[in-house]
Amino acid sequence: MSLSNAILRAVPGVFILNSGLNKIGMDDETAENLQNMAKVGVPATGNMTPSQFGKFLSYGETAVGAALLLPFVPTRIAGAALTVFSAGLVANYFALPGMTQEDGIRPSEQGTALAKDSWLLAIGAALTLRGSGKKNK
Repeated sequence: MSLSNAILRAVPGVFILNSGLNKIGMDDETAENLQNMAKVGVPATGNMTPSQFGKFLSYGETAVGAALLLPFVPTRIAGAALTVFSAGLVANYFALPGMTQEDGIRPSEQGTALAKDSWLLAIGAALTLRGSGKKNK
């Protein structure tokens, strides 16, 4: 694994793994609040109970973070996982009211924190396209 791939994987991997581990065992009220936000951008998450959603979110984040950090997981696979995960976050940014300015793209003051998830999407896409860094023969 190249140094640049390791850096691109380690930084979001640590943050996402920590976030997932902190969510394991969350109470149903917390899960329901997160689910209510998530289902605006990803409507399918509304088909779960809050308990199911909490497990899905915490284990999903933990798995994505771990995939990014474990060097034996191929870079394209880890990048694809990050891309899918962050696409859901970016979908929420665009779907939640008040996150963007009137143009629908630039973040409002309230939306800046969610707009930063676009960086994760860019990192995921770069890792997916870059792969292992080995040149094809």
